[in-house]
Amino acid sequence: MFDIISSLPHIYRGEKDIVKITSGKKKSYADISNIKIDRVSSSFGIALHMHQPTIPAETDDLQTAGLISNLQYMLEHQNIGDNHNAPVFLKCYSRMSDFIRGLVDEGKNPRVMLDYSGNLLWGLEQIENGEVLDNLRRITTDKKYYRYVEWLGTMWSHAVVSSTPVPDIRLHIKAWQSHFASIFGDKALGRVKGFSAPEMHLPIRPDVCYEYIKALKECGYRWLMVQEHTIENLDGSPIRRTHLPHRLIAKNSLGKSEEITVLIKTQGSDTKLVAQMQPYYEAKTREREDYEGRNVPLFVLQISDGENGGVMMNEFPPKYTEVFREVGTEGVIAMNGSEYLELLENAGVEEKDFIPVQPVSQHKIWEFVRGYSVGASDKAIEKIRERDASFNLDMASWTNDKNWVKDYGDVLSPINRLSVEFHNRFDKDEIDEQAPSYKEALLYLLLSQTSCFRYWGEGMWTEYAKEICRRGMAALRK
Repeated sequence: MFDIISSLPHIYRGEKDIVKITSGKKKSYADISNIKIDRVSSSFGIALHMHQPTIPAETDDLQTAGLISNLQYMLEHQNIGDNHNAPVFLKCYSRMSDFIRGLVDEGKNPRVMLDYSGNLLWGLEQIENGEVLDNLRRITTDKKYYRYVEWLGTMWSHAVVSSTPVPDIRLHIKAWQSHFASIFGDKALGRVKGFSAPEMHLPIRPDVCYEYIKALKECGYRWLMVQEHTIENLDGSPIRRTHLPHRLIAKNSLGKSEEITVLIKTQGSDTKLVAQMQPYYEAKTREREDYEGRNVPLFVLQISDGENGGVMMNEFPPKYTEVFREVGTEGVIAMNGSEYLELLENAGVEEKDFIPVQPVSQHKIWEFVRGYSVGASDKAIEKIRERDASFNLDMASWTNDKNWVKDYGDVLSPINRLSVEFHNRFDKDEIDEQAPSYKEALLYLLLSQTSCFRYWGEGMWTEYAKEICRRGMAALRK
């Protein structure tokens, strides 16, 4: 039988330690940036999202198989389907270190934001003795390089927020921070101020969104990347100034609110736009604009999978190098998200000045709220659905045609049962986060909520999820 305790990822660091590292208002990038914002005509940024799920597939016996990365499974079974791409994927997870170091050593000024799921980080620790992480560590911890690279936090097990039980949202956020610090160090974690949500998902349901943003803020995050069509102005109208930062207001049924800065990824064919460095060429067509009394450069932002698809595997590397051999430190330049926001703040533009927005469709909900009280927003949603059966709260993600809740009951039911039992056991008393029983149960809880187990709908992927839930329930009974 697989010995889970001997191979656990480092996702259990105490919350006080994490808060101490991530709290405070000290700027992470403005003081080390080589950009003078008054010399910038327009700017752009790109982010690469990387993920591989963890699956019980070390052997063919589902009930006893060890947990491994899907990437490891692909590497060991290259004769199946598209698994022959596994060596290329592995290279994609490492190569940004090579690109950044090469360009910087040439005297160039590259930028990139990186979003790696906790599942992937754990898998890379297991594969080839962590050689990929050793390479990434060079651009994450070396002062010569780390100002060019910004890591973005995420949900540890690539869980979509709306279909994740609310008490577990914070657990995913903290687990990723703990794990990242264990690999790259506390100082590197202290520079992680932006958050990239799995599937670019933003919960619409007010009480869920409030708890999500509250957790992000309490864990030290200062900004969130969002998809253009997932937010709206407070009057329900579409966003008009997509290349400027906005202020997301998350309000719950009791009228309490949390706010966080958002940077907007515009719509489009994500991998193709990033592979061909479209944000750079769009930025070349833009000029500075007046924003709350200040004249500032715009920020054209795109994110895509960093390894998936032929354009990312083959077209991105030469195009990235070509662009950053053109881009300097003045005129049309590249910045990372925190760098852009910190330089704006230095120029006198702060979060309180940003245009306020809310999750898409919330204006309809608040129109039906007749007073703040427990469950007020859910009652309003029921009233809307009585009039409009098509009203939907679950599709604000990469696209507007993916529902992360509907038709997934076969998987969501055991996931929700595991979550309830986990909190029934561990929320009553002070938690010993170093106890083996807690560690094992938390790992299975987080793993069960990986989006891949729902994205693919049926078949072996749902069986993986059920098996992980089974193991989690067994761990809780120990």
